[in-house]
Amino acid sequence: MAIIALLTAAIGGQQIHLGMPAPNGSGVAQTLMSGEEFVSADEPFFQSLGTNGRSCVTCHAPKQGWSLEPADIQRRFVASAGRDPLFRPVDGATSPLADVTTVAARRDAYALLLARGVIRVGLPMPVGADFSLVGIDDPYGFASEAELSLFRRPLPATNLAFLSAVMWDGRETPGGRTMTADLMLQANDATVGHAQAAPIDEVTRRRIVDFELRLTTAQSNDRGAGVLTADGATGGARALAAQPYWPFINSRLDPASLTTEPFTIFKAWATAVGPGSAARQAIARGQTLFNERTQNGRVMCTGCHNTPNVGSNSTGAFFDIGVTSAERRAPDVPLYTFRCDAGGAPIVTTDPGRALITGRCTDIGRFKVPSLRGLATRAPYFHDGSAATLEDVVDHYERRFGFVFVGSDKADLVAFLSAL
Repeated sequence: MAIIALLTAAIGGQQIHLGMPAPNGSGVAQTLMSGEEFVSADEPFFQSLGTNGRSCVTCHAPKQGWSLEPADIQRRFVASAGRDPLFRPVDGATSPLADVTTVAARRDAYALLLARGVIRVGLPMPVGADFSLVGIDDPYGFASEAELSLFRRPLPATNLAFLSAVMWDGRETPGGRTMTADLMLQANDATVGHAQAAPIDEVTRRRIVDFELRLTTAQSNDRGAGVLTADGATGGARALAAQPYWPFINSRLDPASLTTEPFTIFKAWATAVGPGSAARQAIARGQTLFNERTQNGRVMCTGCHNTPNVGSNSTGAFFDIGVTSAERRAPDVPLYTFRCDAGGAPIVTTDPGRALITGRCTDIGRFKVPSLRGLATRAPYFHDGSAATLEDVVDHYERRFGFVFVGSDKADLVAFLSAL
């Protein structure tokens, strides 16, 4: 493993240094890359393979948790007057038909991308679904049964060896294949769709996936607790990369390896003393709360986030956490009304999620459980970027599921999540 050094060359140079460590509001994140210290500029991940100037790195920026940060999106808009490759009507705009003829028009067209770092995903109603689309309220006048407009955050292109499903709705994980095959399908579909390219060859797909699978990202330094490997802690990317089931790219995690204590990396800090001890103890308390706290006999956090020291879901399960409900709908996103064939009240949602892939009404609003490592680098949160901070995330769970927090519980939980 080698720490990827600071950016010293442009994409067009002979080598690319990807810009780590990456400062963030909670401290510093770090990416490790297996095999070599420097990245060749001819890696397809950094190359424009389509017709609109985009590459994988356009939406998966190394210093932004390999995703997108609104503050940087806004800087790119100002620097390019909205003409950076990121800003393309096909999926960057609120509608592919949006007016982008002037700077003011482009600012309006890319408003959701600028504010929340979301990309428009266009998906049709599935054939044979056991539910029907009976109402559309799209402020941009584009969405239809043939192509619903769904606004989602780019998932990080790192820590991929710990995945159990690819994409928020799992549409690149049809089952019965290796994770490598799923990721290669995603690499092609993303290039064809986002870069408006012809299908890419298998060698190029594999090069993209091989590069991504060499990346491990985690928080390495906390502004209060200091280095996250100090005094017996095992935070940071190096310990994550060394986990015994790395990489499990050809199978899913063995359920037998799961424990009632998914996170163990900060146990040594429960009795921390000396400089930074208060912050370290808070992180340790947050880890214990995450592992053990129950509500009405059910575990609060680890019922979904159970992959050891990663926090994704080991079985690839999908959950409805209430983010898409009509009550949470912002006026600048579409709202859809569905009716299930089995009857019942209509379901009103901003994003039907997994249901557009399975065709099952019971999957409306369900999404995969993303990894929690490197969280501090990739705000805003949830699939739609509707939670600006980790405090907002915890507040949502408190309201949605009635989680009870007392004393410093919420602050401790946020401290732990920020240190991942």
